[in-house]
Amino acid sequence: MDKLFERHDSYLSYVPMEYVRELMGRIDWEERLVGIRGSKGVGKSTLMLQYIKQHYEADDRHVLYCSADMGYFATHTLVDTADRFVREGGKHLFIDEVHKYPDWSREVKEIYDLHRGLRVVVSGSSLIQLNDGQADLSRRMVMYDMAGLSFREFLHLYAQIDIASVTLDELLEAPNAFCTRVRGVCHPLEFFRRYLQFGFYPYFFESKATYLSRLENVVNYIIDVELTGYRALDVGNTRSMKALLQVISRLPPYEVDIAKLSRATAISRPTVLKYLRHLEEANLLRRVYTNLATITDLQKPDKLYMDNTNLLYLLSSTSPDVGTVRETFLAQQLASAKHIVEYAGYRKGDFRVDRDIVIEVGGAGKGFAQIAGCNRSFVAVDDTETASRGKIPLWAFGFLY
Repeated sequence: MDKLFERHDSYLSYVPMEYVRELMGRIDWEERLVGIRGSKGVGKSTLMLQYIKQHYEADDRHVLYCSADMGYFATHTLVDTADRFVREGGKHLFIDEVHKYPDWSREVKEIYDLHRGLRVVVSGSSLIQLNDGQADLSRRMVMYDMAGLSFREFLHLYAQIDIASVTLDELLEAPNAFCTRVRGVCHPLEFFRRYLQFGFYPYFFESKATYLSRLENVVNYIIDVELTGYRALDVGNTRSMKALLQVISRLPPYEVDIAKLSRATAISRPTVLKYLRHLEEANLLRRVYTNLATITDLQKPDKLYMDNTNLLYLLSSTSPDVGTVRETFLAQQLASAKHIVEYAGYRKGDFRVDRDIVIEVGGAGKGFAQIAGCNRSFVAVDDTETASRGKIPLWAFGFLY
């Protein structure tokens, strides 16, 4: 245990406390078993360490943070570690990168069942499911999904501009009041393009010079290691998976042609559809359907986007299509704020949100022709700082979380 606490102390000494994500306040840390799931690099480890630093003294041994990929766990089990921690008075155990531990779910279930006075927090890849492995954790674990930075959070970290989040209903009902409030603090368009290119993953603030190479390493790690390890992707097919992402990054925001994707990547149609599902699970792309309630496992999506605009800029061999950038941003911000995002339908708008809101996306001159006759419809307009009747600046949707 001494070795684990030595690492625990070292991690805590370096964790930044200047900014804490709002997810911190939404997690019920008093639950007996909490899971934090998200893509590599979004800040799961930092959030766990920040909680410990906020709530425990530096030398408090009632709490322990460890990572399941430590060499220590080559000769020790999670169960044995939890047993000893509890015997020595431990109350709160944090296990990072839990998906890297073989048969993690069975041992976490055993810990949960054996130690009723112990609170356990685990973090893992966005690919992990509550029923992965032999144990069913769905009735035990409260799972939270962690997204990358919103435009609002990027503004705080990049320019020390602190603006409270807004709900979608508040934004749609009084867009001009909200935009006026933001413009009283900054000119959002000054920072918006930078966010679209490099503002989603927090490690940009660790090293701006190596951001794109680190992001490329994240994509390669997810495909080469996580998808092969947790979704049984054949190692020989990783190049095809990467080729599929490259092709998707160049697609304009029109309806999806799976046959064309299949020809462009030399991957069969059923395999393309399976890969798309896995890539969405891994938070590398987003599938959008006309009706989420009726989709089947291998149904063709109506639209395909990269998960976020940073990935789009990374993977596109040329400057990405501006319409794709706009729609990718809006879909990501809405989905990360826990809204239902669907395709509104041909000539009916770009997105239907929460079943009854229609949003069309475009440049400053975009009109209402496409959504004429749609109830509760709006246009998300790029390249403007002001709102007008039915038109809301695109950047304003970056303040939803």
